Amino acid sequence: MVMPWIRFATILLLAAPVLPQEWNKQLAAKYLDQRQEDWFAWKPSTAVGGPCLSCHTGLTYLLARPALRRALNETAAGPYEKGLLAGLKTRLDQGVKGKSPQAQGVEAILAALLLGPGETKALERMWSLQLHEGKSRGAWEWFSLDHDPWEMPESTFYGASLAAVAAGRAPSAYRRRPDVREQEAELAAYLRRECEKQPLHNRLLLLWAGAKLPEALPRSVREQIIRAVWRKQEADGGWTLDALGPWSPHAGAPPSAGSNSYATGLAAFTLQQCGVAASDARLKKALEWLRAHQDREHGDWRAESMNRRYEAGSMPLLFMTDAATAYASLALLEAGL
Repeated sequence: MVMPWIRFATILLLAAPVLPQEWNKQLAAKYLDQRQEDWFAWKPSTAVGGPCLSCHTGLTYLLARPALRRALNETAAGPYEKGLLAGLKTRLDQGVKGKSPQAQGVEAILAALLLGPGETKALERMWSLQLHEGKSRGAWEWFSLDHDPWEMPESTFYGASLAAVAAGRAPSAYRRRPDVREQEAELAAYLRRECEKQPLHNRLLLLWAGAKLPEALPRSVREQIIRAVWRKQEADGGWTLDALGPWSPHAGAPPSAGSNSYATGLAAFTLQQCGVAASDARLKKALEWLRAHQDREHGDWRAESMNRRYEAGSMPLLFMTDAATAYASLALLEAGL
């Protein structure tokens, strides 16, 4: 015979709401710092003044780590933040001699984005390299190395979107200059012109860009992109990598099925950047997916290369995990979680 109090306690337990799983900010920061320690020691990353920046590891680290630092009430930037920024500043001061046009374009945009809105020298360098003729007029040279999702022919648009974020955050007095207004207009025209040809991945970046440089993203196009993003959301709250395509086929890539940490982190972050509230039921479901999928031992969000299989223990094996961890952290922090 079941005692009445046991039956009552069971009913209460079953009726209690299931609380979303918490995530560990400290572990996420520890993972990202460890990856930078490895990156600083990895010979292929060597560059003048310090390690080079990459879209998968360096860029995403410098976007996410300051936000984590503030959330953790850390009093100062760590050695890897300082080291990456110092390297960018050194290369900015030394100029672009000897670099390929693609390397110049990429680093100029990343310097303008990451060195801070008050660093007008970085903005000047970026604008000096803007293209003013041809199909990509208004954008910048960018790497196309058959590496999804950041180094493909369409990635010129990805880079231009980052440039728009940097431009939109510049001091208002600087942006009022006639020459800067003209260059911003040319950038915005490029983004509007090329938007429909882009994979959804790049249009997510345009949502962020449009929040900083509104003329780059008409309201009707913004709403169209947001609707497309929601249509691709999985029942569990996440997004698959395929949903952010179309992508080029890579026969050697590991299979990717189901919701993906990188796709979900990027979507949840950029949706918030363009004004989707964390209280939106669809976004809440995405954030719950992210909280549930952090590795509880290492602090990361695992994601695999879209291009090839890498050897166990190699530095490139975790490149997509680096980006996934950064964007997942940014999305959760943006929501105040």
